[in-house]
Amino acid sequence: MTMPMPAVFFGHGNPMNAVLDNAYSRGWAAIGKAIPRPVAVLSVSAHWYIPGTFVTAMPAPQTIHDFGGFPQELYRIEYPAPGDPALADRVRDMLAPMSVEPDGRWGLDHGTWTVLRHVFPRADIPVVQLSIDKRQPAEYHYEVGKRLAPLRDEGVLIVGSGNLVHNLHAYAWGRHGAEPFDWAVRFENQARDLLLSANDGPLIAYETLGRDADLSIPTPDHYLPLLYVIALRREGDPVRFPVEGVDGGSVSMLAVTVG
Repeated sequence: MTMPMPAVFFGHGNPMNAVLDNAYSRGWAAIGKAIPRPVAVLSVSAHWYIPGTFVTAMPAPQTIHDFGGFPQELYRIEYPAPGDPALADRVRDMLAPMSVEPDGRWGLDHGTWTVLRHVFPRADIPVVQLSIDKRQPAEYHYEVGKRLAPLRDEGVLIVGSGNLVHNLHAYAWGRHGAEPFDWAVRFENQARDLLLSANDGPLIAYETLGRDADLSIPTPDHYLPLLYVIALRREGDPVRFPVEGVDGGSVSMLAVTVG
């Protein structure tokens, strides 16, 4: 029997990581070398956070440069991975009767391609994105993740891309090597303990975790992709943290692998 694919949550952080050679980009590349080659990637990115559930269904998704104020070299980068309309249909079938609309306009946003550019640099593995319905509570997103679990047995790598801690109001812009805020470290450590103990309940009900969680998750968009990934965990699946670090004092770069 073929081993199921792992699932991975990436802390993607600054779009410049797409072109930088640093601990984060090297860690992402190492993940790509360590896991089996998938038949396709299904990505849930913080940057497709909209009212409704959509799945990219085009054969050749565009590379979206959904950011501003960065060097021109970043805007010239393309990640020409093919799409997979058949996988998009499979996702729609799995999530029925929930309304999941096929999308032909979005493509791959920077939550997806800035990471995958290091994980699969040849851009030769089909990639499909699933949107995050901003109208729905955290438990809804966790349950959607559970319903996608059979894809692990079909060779699909399910990826969540966001940041466990993501507070740009507190971010030390322009300062290199800024020390992490105490609240960011405490919340990340709390989340790690819950992940290692397979205690998903408090992670789903993150709004009950106190002041550190409030500061770490001022908006849900970058946190919710984690719930899709941990919902895929099966009994006996190890949880690992292959990439670590806090950027700018208030953005956790933690990566979480399940399986």
